[in-house]
Amino acid sequence: MRRSIPGDPGARDDGTDAAGRTPRPRSHTGGTPSRRGILAGTAAAGLGALLAACGESGGSPPGGAGPSQGAGGGSAAPSASPPKRPAKRPELPGGGRELFPRYQMTGYCGLPGAAALGRLGTGDLDERVKEVRKKAEEYARDREPMPVLELLATIANPVPGAEGKYRTRTSPDTIERHLDAARRHEALLLLNVQPGQADMLEEVKALEKWLVHPDVGVAVDPEWDMGPGEVPGKKYGRTTGRELTAIAGYLSGIVEKHGLPEKPMVFHQVGLSVVPERSALRTSPGVVPIMSADGIGAPELKRQTWNGLVKSLPAGLHTGFKLFYDEDAEAEGSRVMTPSEVLKLRPTPEYVMYE
Repeated sequence: MRRSIPGDPGARDDGTDAAGRTPRPRSHTGGTPSRRGILAGTAAAGLGALLAACGESGGSPPGGAGPSQGAGGGSAAPSASPPKRPAKRPELPGGGRELFPRYQMTGYCGLPGAAALGRLGTGDLDERVKEVRKKAEEYARDREPMPVLELLATIANPVPGAEGKYRTRTSPDTIERHLDAARRHEALLLLNVQPGQADMLEEVKALEKWLVHPDVGVAVDPEWDMGPGEVPGKKYGRTTGRELTAIAGYLSGIVEKHGLPEKPMVFHQVGLSVVPERSALRTSPGVVPIMSADGIGAPELKRQTWNGLVKSLPAGLHTGFKLFYDEDAEAEGSRVMTPSEVLKLRPTPEYVMYE
């Protein structure tokens, strides 16, 4: 997720800023509060209260009928129960168990009550999902559209909070509400993790009650994965390729245990520096890794960021592209790229997300 960060250090080897994103000159902001500034303000004013947990809801009751009763036939041993029909294996929204190349993912991200963090957090939820589906159809080409709701499930904060981890978890009720909406519209729910100073893998594991479902995946934000003593918003964090491999391995275990279809694991990358040793990323059975390019700016700047990030992609890594309704269009003469322009990128992004 993009929120402006003061003091961007250094320069990247592809010519963009140290975060590897297309830079946002301060002269273009014209005094408009940044997303980071808005977050800081809301945190100080009680963002924790907005996101406080509402109490966990119980899981779905396990299915399956009890053992059938055999009829007596004069034999001391009971007759065998009739053979059970094999249960249908869980599928993705829209059907099937493989994500690509059947589907084209397109989505909105956000958090209810925080319009600055993405379009998903504005207005009526069902209306937003309908918009996502229409947008997904624009990108589908010869594929089937897969609408995506990317909900901020763990949000990095500029203040330590009660646990001192510089992060807040979205309430279970909010996650359930978005999962219900996704199911009403045959959409996929991605739970986005910005861990602050908490451990990225542990924050993903905290979402397991939802990850056991076939229509729930994960998106992680390495730029908000802070080390000891680092404050979100003061500098960029990082998640290594090996750490991403560990997350994929954990998700693979869930997929195998529950017989799930392929599960997407998105990581948003603003530059090479936020995912050190990306070449160490390894695929895991049943998990589809997707690198989503997270640069801000005019179309040509975004293409430059894209070209830098897609060089030397690890084997099996799919690509995504992120667009910003506000930041991409805020500079004079700038605008949001059109679907036809995005689809001309190479390799073609298989996940397009709007904030």
